Amino acid sequence: MEKLNTMATGGNLPDCGLMSEAGVLQWAEQGMLADVSEMYGEDEAKPLASATYTYDGATVAYATANNSLVLYYNKDMFDAAGLPYPPANAEDAWTWDEFVDVAKQLTLDANGKNAADPSFDPNNIVQYGCMIENLPWQLEVWCRSNGSGFYNEDGTEVTINDPAAIEALQKIADLYLVHHVAPLSSGLTDDGVQRSLIAGTCAMTTNGAWNIGTCLSAAREEGLNYGIGVLPYMKEKVTISTGGPNVVFSQTEHPEEAMEFIKWYSREENSWDSLIAAGIWMPTTSGYYEDEELTTKWLDNPAYPPMEEAKPVLCDYVRDYAKPTSWYYTNNTVDFNNLLGAALGDVWTGNMTAEQAINDNYDALVMAHDGMG
Repeated sequence: MEKLNTMATGGNLPDCGLMSEAGVLQWAEQGMLADVSEMYGEDEAKPLASATYTYDGATVAYATANNSLVLYYNKDMFDAAGLPYPPANAEDAWTWDEFVDVAKQLTLDANGKNAADPSFDPNNIVQYGCMIENLPWQLEVWCRSNGSGFYNEDGTEVTINDPAAIEALQKIADLYLVHHVAPLSSGLTDDGVQRSLIAGTCAMTTNGAWNIGTCLSAAREEGLNYGIGVLPYMKEKVTISTGGPNVVFSQTEHPEEAMEFIKWYSREENSWDSLIAAGIWMPTTSGYYEDEELTTKWLDNPAYPPMEEAKPVLCDYVRDYAKPTSWYYTNNTVDFNNLLGAALGDVWTGNMTAEQAINDNYDALVMAHDGMG
């Protein structure tokens, strides 16, 4: 990004490029990105809405991948507890209360008592039932699930002080503070799957689908028997998707050729073996979510969990319930998320409620969103 900023100042930007998710709309606001709304014709399969970046009513980028948030779980731990696996079909998704109840049964103390047992010792836990990844950008999904969000629908207003959004954040904290089913997590490091599922400390965790092809691939080879399911929900069933944006810079003298190149470069077959078939990237174009032959080509391969899990979670769930992450439609998310992460630190430890933390920092969060932080 430093190099791109220098090139932009000198008027020497390339025709197109792959940018960072979190900062791309700042470039759109400054007029540095071309409108790519016409990149795909009416008869062409185009990326899903959850893979589309918009600013001021225009499409300014399409994601190079469409990775969504899912639930991972340790099948051996469920088997040992005699519990059914988390649902893979969205229509069967657990409510939040059901999720907490299952997590209690999977949380064990040193004496083998679970968290639903009156004699459970919360000060001597050897296995946690769950961990919710609480990186600031991933927390957005729970606010949405509770009928609110960080922002309003078009990203023009900060709504994280809405009671429903605050309630969702507190419910995440209460997994550790009240229910004792999750370990303390600071929300600062992007290694949640490694710290929970792979470390063998948690029976369930939430995180991005890219983990299938990265850390979970090696862990499975080493014996981890894991599965995937849809996220539990509070009021609404939802997941969020993200992926690096392919852009055309407005300084280009060749906008049509740049769009043609990006459209070719973004074709799934051009990143198939090392990324999509490997389980690191999910396809962006609608055909892979609607055409059974393409879906099978994508998911019926050794990198992924069995088709009966993979298709309903990675295909159907994403097609029907995925929403774009906030940096797809609103600006200054880097500053907002950094401030939010700092504000929530005392919430995770119980030194402050989510209501106190959000209300104390709301004006600063608004300023960050408005570019004045």
